[in-house]
Amino acid sequence: MASPVTPGTAPRVPALYATEVRHVRLTPVRHGLRHLTYMWLVDVDDLPALPRILRPLARFDARDHFAGDAPTLRAGLDAYLAGRGVDNADGRVLMLAHARVLGHVFNPLTLYWCHDRFGHLVCVVAEVHNTYGERHCYLLHPDGRGRDEVPKEFYVSPFLGVEGTYRMRLPLPGDRLDLTIQLCHGDGSRPLTATVRGTHRPAGTRALLAAVLHNPWSTAGVSLGIRRHGIRLYLKGLPVKPRPTFPTRPTCPAHPVQEEVL
Repeated sequence: MASPVTPGTAPRVPALYATEVRHVRLTPVRHGLRHLTYMWLVDVDDLPALPRILRPLARFDARDHFAGDAPTLRAGLDAYLAGRGVDNADGRVLMLAHARVLGHVFNPLTLYWCHDRFGHLVCVVAEVHNTYGERHCYLLHPDGRGRDEVPKEFYVSPFLGVEGTYRMRLPLPGDRLDLTIQLCHGDGSRPLTATVRGTHRPAGTRALLAAVLHNPWSTAGVSLGIRRHGIRLYLKGLPVKPRPTFPTRPTCPAHPVQEEVL
């Protein structure tokens, strides 16, 4: 069921969120990851128009999402939703993602809050990339607190198989960004919890330059950090899970892209 958006609570876009990403693994070994970066919240039908000199610092390309062959982000999203029987997400769509920075992009997780023409939230699409150049989308219908759960269907980390369920809390960002994704297994264990928290900043020239100065090569930094922590997990003795020979459900087939990770 579509969830109403309370008047006055819609976030101001485009926006930048100075974010803290945390991953906590509890089993079979304890391990934590913390990374500071920044992310964009944009309207897919009204992407930021940056001055020419700043465009290399933030580009949003349709090729980086969904099948990678749609002319626009909206067209790629609409094609995915149509394939899932969703035909009423014809209103505003807000996307939370990393932009291309100096030609490089790395989006472990991209989120799309999809509304109908009356401003009601219809669904959320969570698009995940892995280190093998693959993409997969999860379709969620969150409750009034932004919560839903879906079976895990996609191989992401070499230390986790495709078993379990994702419990996600994905409220629409406002002045604060506060997301949680937890992997739960049937035996009651919760091997991984990921959180993304941040603070809203209007995406003006000054804010963008400040974000870049604090986190140059932001998406490359995320990619390198994941690899560094992967090595640490391997050295701790965490067993590698074989990658499935065939994709479980290729809901976002794509050309090779960069990287990981839930």
